[in-house]
Amino acid sequence: MGIPLLDLKRQYQSIKPEMDAAALSLLEGCSFILGPAVEAFETSVARLLGAEHAVGVASGTDALTLALRAAGVGPGNEVVTTPFTFIATSECITAVGARPVFADVDAASFNISSSGIEEAITPRTKAIIPVHLYGLPAAMDAILAIADAHGLKVVEDTAQAFGASYKGKRAGTLGDAGCISFFPSKNLGGCGDGGMVVTNDDGIAKQVRILRQHGSRVKYHHETHGYNSRLDALQAALLQVKLGYIDEWNEGRRRKARRYNELFSDSPVVTPQESEDCVHVYHQYTIRVAQRERVIEKLRNEGIGHAIYYPIPLHLQHAYAELGYSEGDFPVSEAACREVLSLPIFPELTDEEQVTVATTILEGVD
Repeated sequence: MGIPLLDLKRQYQSIKPEMDAAALSLLEGCSFILGPAVEAFETSVARLLGAEHAVGVASGTDALTLALRAAGVGPGNEVVTTPFTFIATSECITAVGARPVFADVDAASFNISSSGIEEAITPRTKAIIPVHLYGLPAAMDAILAIADAHGLKVVEDTAQAFGASYKGKRAGTLGDAGCISFFPSKNLGGCGDGGMVVTNDDGIAKQVRILRQHGSRVKYHHETHGYNSRLDALQAALLQVKLGYIDEWNEGRRRKARRYNELFSDSPVVTPQESEDCVHVYHQYTIRVAQRERVIEKLRNEGIGHAIYYPIPLHLQHAYAELGYSEGDFPVSEAACREVLSLPIFPELTDEEQVTVATTILEGVD
């Protein structure tokens, strides 16, 4: 049968009665757009993360887009972010009419470099989007200090880091807004698309609520050009069930990561970094290997799931050719794209499966 990169069926089976009951209750109640299920889930997320507000939207990408709009980012502005991430991070910048400006990442954490941010700032810079990649929070103290010095907004891309923390505070609550994805593969994943903006800023929360509902607070009265970006009530009901397990599941991922670290000790495999300041939630367990294609061939032959997040940095994507970047502009990100490899990691992964994964990889790097 092989070993999957992620097995959502195992997760579902472990909480099936609760998930089925939540879905049936929602269907019987017939309140499908916003309503009590969404409000209850928003309240629960805000409480868990320690945020004043949580606003459900249609996707993680929409969360970023609406948060930028609510923070006042628009045409003529620049937003500094990392080229080593999924395109949604930069796509939202262009969606609001601003220009992405990239800064290289730190080689150990894969997160945006504070020195790179400083170099990328211009008089047109309006905001910074740090990405808590793979579940590891970025170095937020340095980022927030830069933002404060230059009067910039900080919108955290927390798509991969739900439940992670930095110096005792949950990722997504350190900047002006945090943006969450509930895509099915995420640590807290729904049964379709979904997202959320969390913030301690009353004004940003108010504006996101208006933007997600066609620019309206009162039906048929539209204050601005908005979006149809509401979190489905069915997703909220199912996510509410999963929310009760998220810390347990994240700790399960951390245990699996520690086991991988043991299995790869004294080998050429470069394992993920975790600093004392952070709680990493291992949305991905991502190694670096010089012989990646050889390792991938071994994994494929054994039916072991794997992925490359990400094979091409954003500054070299055709979609951003107009920005004028070239190969060599961000060497750390480019090197990571050539070497990173994400392995199966989820709470239900067995010890035996981990041994098989590690053994197969070590055969490929010998």
